[in-house]
Amino acid sequence: MVLEATVLVIDNSEWSRNGDYTPNRFQAQIDAVHFLFGIKRNDNPENTVGLIANGGESPDVRVSLTADLGVMLKGMQGIEIRGESHFDTGIQIAQLVLKHRANKHQKPRIIAFVSSPIAADEKSLVKLGKKLKKNSISIDIINFGEIAANEQKLTAFIEAANNNDTSHLVTIPPGPHVLSEQIRASPIAGEISSGAGGSGGGEFDFGMDSDMDPELALALRMSLQEEEERQRREAAQQGGGGGGGGSGRAGDAANQGGAGDDGDAVMEDLDEDEQIRRAIQMSLMESGSGNDQSDDVVASLIGGLPGVDKDDPELQDALGASSSSSDQSKDHTGDSSNKDHSQDK
Repeated sequence: MVLEATVLVIDNSEWSRNGDYTPNRFQAQIDAVHFLFGIKRNDNPENTVGLIANGGESPDVRVSLTADLGVMLKGMQGIEIRGESHFDTGIQIAQLVLKHRANKHQKPRIIAFVSSPIAADEKSLVKLGKKLKKNSISIDIINFGEIAANEQKLTAFIEAANNNDTSHLVTIPPGPHVLSEQIRASPIAGEISSGAGGSGGGEFDFGMDSDMDPELALALRMSLQEEEERQRREAAQQGGGGGGGGSGRAGDAANQGGAGDDGDAVMEDLDEDEQIRRAIQMSLMESGSGNDQSDDVVASLIGGLPGVDKDDPELQDALGASSSSSDQSKDHTGDSSNKDHSQDK
């Protein structure tokens, strides 16, 4: 469990509008920020992550070092694609952010995305790399988009900054693949990804191979991170309650957590299609969606999932069962309400 403070530097210049990466260079970086924040926090809960946007008139520190996903998500909102990228200046600002980190035991690291031509000359980049090495700051560079224009400069920069193989240059060519999944397979995140959770390779939490459907894997991972953050906030609010009432709520939360663990164990034994069916059914039951409009929306979503037949009789039975459960719940609520009114009279 490496204790680190990491500053992510994204390239939101006009070059990031290009659509040669899925869905474009800018959004590919945003998705990768979600991914990198998750693996850093999963590796060690005391790790912190910051964010700098390089485009525009000058680099903008969007998020100072934080362990809160909500703060990171808020800082990512409103980032605009504009101007030129200021790679060298952004690295220097990231270095200052790390210098003022609260926990000096955290190892400092910068992860920078480069999707536009670097204006700085090779000599000044080598000088900057040596400064990072002197201050024991590791740096990882994700070179994509303008690969040929930047390869030589970035290679010299990383060689100057590298100290015992703690810095890396990862070059990712364009294609239909998801940028974050290419980072996941690289030295930047490879050791963390393979060590977290005890499962290596491309296996995802629910037993699926993320290499088969990287976009679905990314969506599931982001949803999982957001749900974990929501649960942490709820647990903190419940923990602030006093007396027996607070204990009761904490007990309920513990019981719900235990039930969730059992559910996860069952889900791991199912194939991917059955997991999707169960997830849809549980989602409908929780939201109380039993009307025709919700069924149409769900059917549309199911039809877009790979390998899932929305006309499958078993899937239709699952949707019908959740709809019936919802209707019975609503009828029961209505009966209870009528009884209460009759008692008042």
